[in-house]
Amino acid sequence: MARPKKSKQPSSTIALNKRARHDFFIEDKFEAGLVLAGWEVKALRAGKGRITEAYVLIKDGEAFLLGSHIQPLESASSHVVVDPTRTRKLLLHERELSTLIGATEQKGYTVVPLAMYWKRGRAKLEIALAKGKANYDKRQSKKDADWNRRKAQIMRSDA
Repeated sequence: MARPKKSKQPSSTIALNKRARHDFFIEDKFEAGLVLAGWEVKALRAGKGRITEAYVLIKDGEAFLLGSHIQPLESASSHVVVDPTRTRKLLLHERELSTLIGATEQKGYTVVPLAMYWKRGRAKLEIALAKGKANYDKRQSKKDADWNRRKAQIMRSDA
């Protein structure tokens, strides 16, 4: 007799960059693959990745992830000299790269990482074409979120 499947699925999300949604207007989203070393994959499976201070650099028609931090496992990388903040290449289609290159040459646009997650056993990075927010825009976004939360409370209490 076969075993019943576990009801609780592990989360496929490795790391989130919540700060990006606060600091930028998100225009377009793309999914990029990551070129990783073996020890990095093991560390990401253990949940040791961080992209809060990371950014994407487009150079010579290629995209690179800078500033992301993958903490090496002590057991997995004993024979390799590791750099937790090394530059990692992003895998994108030519059409997506040309879109990003054209947009980042315009004033005010940048490419930011939003989330790192697993998809069919491969590490993927959700990147976004974004435009920076001014301080008054950030305050307005906070006011809108507070109002939506309050409105939901009122609707729940009336029902």
